[in-house]
Amino acid sequence: MGFFKKLFGGNDAGNTKIASPLTGKIVSIENVPDQVFSQKMMGDGIAIEPTEGKVVSPINATVETIFPTKHAIGLKGEDGLELLIHVGLDTVNLKGEGFTAHVQSGDKVKAGDVLVEFDLDFIRANAPSTITPIIVTNHDQFTLSAVPAEGTSVVAGETELFKATHK
Repeated sequence: MGFFKKLFGGNDAGNTKIASPLTGKIVSIENVPDQVFSQKMMGDGIAIEPTEGKVVSPINATVETIFPTKHAIGLKGEDGLELLIHVGLDTVNLKGEGFTAHVQSGDKVKAGDVLVEFDLDFIRANAPSTITPIIVTNHDQFTLSAVPAEGTSVVAGETELFKATHK
């Protein structure tokens, strides 16, 4: 078992380490320019302003949902943690243009597996924002901790984004 899988792949006593699914800079969820996310209507989490057009799985999980427009992915971790990764804001309106899915619903993925690739320049030109929220949709069952500060640089599959602990 490699260092990466040990660091991000397992869960120790209900404490799951979530690796960053994107490379970029941290944006606090409260500062996402979309009230659905900033007011935590979908759940609690964090966001990333991406500098690369690739989303990797932040945990070992099952792909619960990949939207037909490929802009959002729902994952369910081995411990029941449910994550939504929503690439950009109002990107549903792009109808899948600029996105390439590498997984489909029902797939089992490991931390670090590529889920979706996207054309960052296309999204910058055609959507209000590239900011990508990463939301724990069942946050009523988990406590988030070790969340990095706004502006922190993160690397996909390498930087720990936060820990999620069963309540």
